[in-house]
Amino acid sequence: MVQSVTQASLAVNETLNIKKNSIKNGKSGKRICVVTGIHGDELEGQYLAWLLADHINKNIGCLNGTVDIYPALNPMGIDSITRGIPLFDLDMNRVFPGSKDGTMIETVCSAIIDDIAGADICIDVHSSNIFLKEIPQIRISVPTAETLVPYAKMLNVDFIWVHESATVLESTLAHSLNSRGTKTLVVEMGVGMRITKEYCFQLFDGVLNLMKNLGMWSGETKEPRVPAISLNGAVGFVNSDAAGIFVQTANFGDHVRKGDHIGDVLNPLTGKIEEKVTAVCDGMIFTLREYPIVYGGSLLARILCDSSDDIIEKGITQQ
Repeated sequence: MVQSVTQASLAVNETLNIKKNSIKNGKSGKRICVVTGIHGDELEGQYLAWLLADHINKNIGCLNGTVDIYPALNPMGIDSITRGIPLFDLDMNRVFPGSKDGTMIETVCSAIIDDIAGADICIDVHSSNIFLKEIPQIRISVPTAETLVPYAKMLNVDFIWVHESATVLESTLAHSLNSRGTKTLVVEMGVGMRITKEYCFQLFDGVLNLMKNLGMWSGETKEPRVPAISLNGAVGFVNSDAAGIFVQTANFGDHVRKGDHIGDVLNPLTGKIEEKVTAVCDGMIFTLREYPIVYGGSLLARILCDSSDDIIEKGITQQ
């Protein structure tokens, strides 16, 4: 059943309306929330939301509990292809937990938190931006790792990245919900403004598997992939030293050795190679530059390092 989570008045007699699809069956009090659309240029979660709603509705007898699907927490951003909230120039994922007595956006964020709080699990689905492509992964802050990693393993992703939490992350949906005792996992996959169908199906299988482990789903599920799990420090960052166009020679998901040639930064004006880009460690490329225009300091790739002692498990399924 489609429900309104919160509303706010806008200019020109318009209304901001945040909606969810709440699908219920059986007597179980278990509840899982799938959230997406915080950033208007991240569309992978839109297709995942459809896959889940379509499949669960067609197999409603297999559900024992509640699945709440929030496909667009920032509907104005999605409608205008804007990452943040249009007109406000504001990143919604830097406003949580919001405030009941604050600005319009703060009251909206507060209502969203109140609506999701109390769920057994929340899955916050993000894409990358238009510049980078990400392998399906879950990012978890160190303080929540002991609690969340067991659930993350069920979601059929390739990589679980446990990282130190920065101060700014305290204003995200995931941090706010985890602080209130609602276990929340952040998924990153694909690329901005696009839908990577195979990644959406991969996470779809993972959500059903998680539901089955929670005792909410009796339907068919697939065995999840065994992810690599990295603690902070096991990731190598490759940044450009020059401006130009980046043309990759390695592929997304490739295993490389330190010093391997993974791409070039080219100067279209002079016909010169400004920089030969090489791997900074042995490992698998899990982030790769998608948008070719780069400047000094631009991120070109992230590599999950083989040699790091911080890698505690391994079993990557390469794309």
